[in-house]
Amino acid sequence: MSGNKVIVTIAPTGGMASKEQNPHLPTQPEEIARDVYDCYNAGASVVAVHARRPDGGATCNPAIYLDINQRIRDKCDIVINNSTGGGVTGDMVREAANGYWEILWEERLKGMEAGAEMCTLDATTINASFGGREFLMNTPPSRCRELAEGMRARGIKPEWEVFSPTHILQDVNALIEAGFDEPPYFINIVLNVHKGFQNAMPYSPKILQNMVDLLPKESLFCVSGIGPSQLPAAMNALLLGGHVRTGLEDNLYYRQGELASNVQLTERIVRLVREMGFEPATPAEAREIMGLSSKKALVRPQFALA
Repeated sequence: MSGNKVIVTIAPTGGMASKEQNPHLPTQPEEIARDVYDCYNAGASVVAVHARRPDGGATCNPAIYLDINQRIRDKCDIVINNSTGGGVTGDMVREAANGYWEILWEERLKGMEAGAEMCTLDATTINASFGGREFLMNTPPSRCRELAEGMRARGIKPEWEVFSPTHILQDVNALIEAGFDEPPYFINIVLNVHKGFQNAMPYSPKILQNMVDLLPKESLFCVSGIGPSQLPAAMNALLLGGHVRTGLEDNLYYRQGELASNVQLTERIVRLVREMGFEPATPAEAREIMGLSSKKALVRPQFALA
């Protein structure tokens, strides 16, 4: 395969933003599938899926995930990556007895149950601030291992999601060394969410270079630049030999003051990838690059859709 192929990931929804912030945000299965198909036609080869309830609240309900996944698969062969982070609304959060809000571990685990080829693995503990509340996403080493074991048992490729150098050096390295993934390791470096996520890092070329230098051998990486850092972080990723990600999960705007759509963001990043002398990978090429099976069918879990 030519060395100039770049994986373009589209992250259409996320677990935080709402239609009130951007009416183009897809939240329901058919909306998400339609957006993903349009982005696939524009050059995206991987989709990072977050699920929402009918009321727009975040969820990892496997029946909703399966509905989204199957609608996408009926339209195209894009690589499907389901989140095990969930979000900060809906099913995903609860106020603890001590008055502190938490992102529920038992709900996060459900993200592995809808037959996706890949799932995000956030090997980190984060305090997220959203809507005037603080939410603890508690992922100690034992829970990181449980996620990794669950993915390995289901034949799911982890997308290791990291927010700071320590996330690379601690649990990601430990789990890779323990044999919970096979090379190449696909690592998503999330930058510029530091104002809302304690323990996260801002984006700068020096910070990104530092984190890339710390990646395990035989790693691939993409970069999620949040908000206005989306474009510069993507271009920086290309210069460092990485892959790119775009979408309304990470950035609601096309430019300052102008709300974006997922298709607009995908078309722009694909255009820039080509201007930089690269070519967007097809889903088949993305699977080859990441070491995924060539099988495109969903592995159906053992439950019925509601």
